[in-house]
Amino acid sequence: MAETEAKKLSVESWLKVGLMASLVLSVALIGLVSLNKQTVLSPYATADDEYSNQQLTSMRDDFASADFSIANTMSTPMLVNDWQDPHRTMLVIAGPEKPFDAAEASAVYDFVTKKGGKVILAANSTNAQLVADQFGVKYFGDMVLDDQRYYEMTDELDEVLPGDYRRLWAAASLRANVTEMGDERLIPCAQGNLDIGVYDNCRLPVLFHRPTAIQVLDDQTDSNRDVNVLAAASTSAVIVTDSSNLDINSANNPTLGEGKTGLIVRIDYPGISVLDQTSNNDQGEVSVTGSIVFVADHSALANHLWDKDIAEEVGYQQCSSPYYVQQGHNCWNSDSQGLSDAQGDTTWNGNGQYFQALMQDMMEKDNEDISTKITRFNDNFFIVFDESRHVASPLSAPFTEAMGAIVLLTSDVVLKWLIILNLFALLAIAIMVVPEKENWRHVFDLTRFRERPTKVDAAQYQMRTREALLSKVRQFNDLTRDEFMRKSPAEIMQMVRDPRLVELISSNRIYSNDELRELIPHIRRWGN
Repeated sequence: MAETEAKKLSVESWLKVGLMASLVLSVALIGLVSLNKQTVLSPYATADDEYSNQQLTSMRDDFASADFSIANTMSTPMLVNDWQDPHRTMLVIAGPEKPFDAAEASAVYDFVTKKGGKVILAANSTNAQLVADQFGVKYFGDMVLDDQRYYEMTDELDEVLPGDYRRLWAAASLRANVTEMGDERLIPCAQGNLDIGVYDNCRLPVLFHRPTAIQVLDDQTDSNRDVNVLAAASTSAVIVTDSSNLDINSANNPTLGEGKTGLIVRIDYPGISVLDQTSNNDQGEVSVTGSIVFVADHSALANHLWDKDIAEEVGYQQCSSPYYVQQGHNCWNSDSQGLSDAQGDTTWNGNGQYFQALMQDMMEKDNEDISTKITRFNDNFFIVFDESRHVASPLSAPFTEAMGAIVLLTSDVVLKWLIILNLFALLAIAIMVVPEKENWRHVFDLTRFRERPTKVDAAQYQMRTREALLSKVRQFNDLTRDEFMRKSPAEIMQMVRDPRLVELISSNRIYSNDELRELIPHIRRWGN
């Protein structure tokens, strides 16, 4: 008995070692596979490395310092409509590496048009096209070349880099369609006005790294919406159909026309009824506006374009740089469709100034239907960064998808951790040592699948054969164990009838192994 107990403890110890080894191995494999996978466009990647300028940490820090509630999602966008207070939630999707499926695109559409949610979708590829299709917008996916509106850069030695028509600037409005603005298009937005929520009749410079073109299609029947192109390339800008052909004068690179080469498109859906705390401080229906903004370049939100100080370190040049004159092209303060120094300060303060103002305007901060107890405090509004669109490695993908599946079950933090712990508990139960059973039974025990079962005592062969016959007789006559036990020996022999099998049941004769082997086929055929 002591030996058996020691054996059990030994097996359990090996199980613990195996479980810990599997966990360590899993973590090591994920880390090893992820060595060549560089994380970009993440609001949480704070490492000071060569990719730090391609993250969204500056964007996150700016909104966090303004007391907005910051969160992220690694699961599918299909869950957006289950979020708390979606009309006070801004979903930021930057640089989707994985395309959306139809269900996810439909969920984002409902989030904006039915729940009053807000979305910023920044991409320069067609991975965002299914979402754009829902709103009647087209992502071309090809680069834009603009010889009229591009900015200058310098290298580490402060030497000017060759002119690049793919690096675009635009004077972007916050609300109005730039193609319909009058003289107010020349007025740069003053930071003082932005701080108090004055967003009309002004524009701000925005820089793009490698934008594509966005175009609003004309075949949409939805009239209950406001569509505005907030920024666009010049009329002479072309779409590069072949990345190896960057000749702006090539006939293979077409132009789209005035205002058709969109860089930022905003679509608003006013008059959506949702529940919130009303101006009377009661819970009731309020009218909100769902909004989505399509941006033609995900890099417009990255650190190197979001933050002015980082941009100047990288080499981005303001309009005061002499290189614009030397290279013979306009900056945003000298272009006829740009801004005027006579109307205010035209300094580019990083894209963060523009997008912070734009996102503040999209929020319900000025909604008079909602209680000021809500609108007065930024922590009642949520900025959610979507990190589910980035590609995971083949080995780490199952872990990521598993976590995403858990999130599909519930959005409650406590319940999510309970599910994870229960999964570990089920795994532990599955590999536990089951109680020892008689050696003639089949024992399903994951911990002993390589062990040989204990051999049956040869002295028990006749008894086991007799019990097998009686069990078959009982089952053939549809009797319970109690009913069969009450039968007399004569009644049982009457049920059997076969003389050789009756002798096995009734006599005290000792059978040899060879005789038992001859009887087994008779037992198998009996009753058939």
